Amino acid sequence: MAVLAHAGRDALERACQGLPPAPAHDWLRRPEVGMAMVRGRAGGDGARFNLGEMTVTRCAVRLADGTIGVAYVAGRDKRHAELAALCDALLQLPGRHDRMMAQVIDPLAAAQSESRRERGRKAAATRVDFFTMVRGENPR
Repeated sequence: MAVLAHAGRDALERACQGLPPAPAHDWLRRPEVGMAMVRGRAGGDGARFNLGEMTVTRCAVRLADGTIGVAYVAGRDKRHAELAALCDALLQLPGRHDRMMAQVIDPLAAAQSESRRERGRKAAATRVDFFTMVRGENPR
């Protein structure tokens, strides 16, 4: 579910293009936009605090066989939430799971992993190592 939520809508649509058409489905919850409170932790003891709110879109579908797929995605993209919920449902079908993993989840996960590595490389290139020089004086 995290891979589907973190994928951009365009990447998710491209990954789903070669799949067989989705089976008939009903909406348990049409894509809807709402807010979620984001909590943070601070200090040595990790005391929680309310950082602020973020926009979230959620969706839930039920396939004709009763399989339920759900999705929560950051932002206001209803189509992204719909695609993610359908993919979640299709991943639960034994006849579609392997193809969904090979064609959708694995490529998206690899792209997301590479993106994280690239961001890490860029951040590492700007790293500054600070050190403290000890002077030979004795403090009194």
